[in-house]
Amino acid sequence: MQVTTLSYDNLHNHGELFANMFRARRKTFIEHRKWDLPEADGMEFDQYDTPASRWVAVHEFGQVLAGVRLTPTTARCGIYSYMIRDAQLGLLDAIPQDLLFDEAPVAPHVWESSRVFVSHDVPSKLRLRVQCALISEMVRAARTFGATSLIGIVPEHSPRLARRTGIDCVPAGPVIETDGGDRNVCINIGLATKLH
Repeated sequence: MQVTTLSYDNLHNHGELFANMFRARRKTFIEHRKWDLPEADGMEFDQYDTPASRWVAVHEFGQVLAGVRLTPTTARCGIYSYMIRDAQLGLLDAIPQDLLFDEAPVAPHVWESSRVFVSHDVPSKLRLRVQCALISEMVRAARTFGATSLIGIVPEHSPRLARRTGIDCVPAGPVIETDGGDRNVCINIGLATKLH
C-alpha cells in the first residue's frame, strides 16, 4: 500500500493516479452515496478541484483505496473560496448555512479537508489500516503546507474514529443533515500536537 500527495505540479509523475482518484470519488459519492455532483468521463469533480488544492491518495496496484482533498482557506476561484465557507455564505444549496458555530476561517494556517472517502472495495479487515494511512499523510501534508489546523465536514460519528487514530478533533458546528439524509458535523482538527 502506498500513499501519495498529488498536486497539479506533480501529477505528471504519477501516471493514472490523479484520474483514478477522481474515478474512485465518483464511485463513492455519485454511485454509492447518490450525491448529485458534477462528473465527466467517469470522474467526479467540483469547483474546488483547482491548482490551489492538494489530494492525498492511498493506493495499491493502481487502485485508489482512499482519498482526501486539502484546500487552503485563503483559496479563491471566481465567486468560490472553499466548501465550508461557501456553504456558510449561502453559495451551496446542498449544505446548510448554519453548519458552523463561528464564522468560517480565512487564514494561511487553516486548510479545509474535504471529499474524504474510503472505497467500498476496501475489505473491512483493512479499513482501519487504510484510514490510518490516509489520516497520517493528510496530517503530514497539511503541516508541510504550513497548516496548524484543518476544518472539515465528516459523518456525525467520525470524531470517535479520529480519537481512535490519535487525531485532535473537536466539533465546530451542530450536526447537520445534508441532501440524501446524511448526518454530518463540521470539525476542527488541531495539528500542533502532530509534530512528528
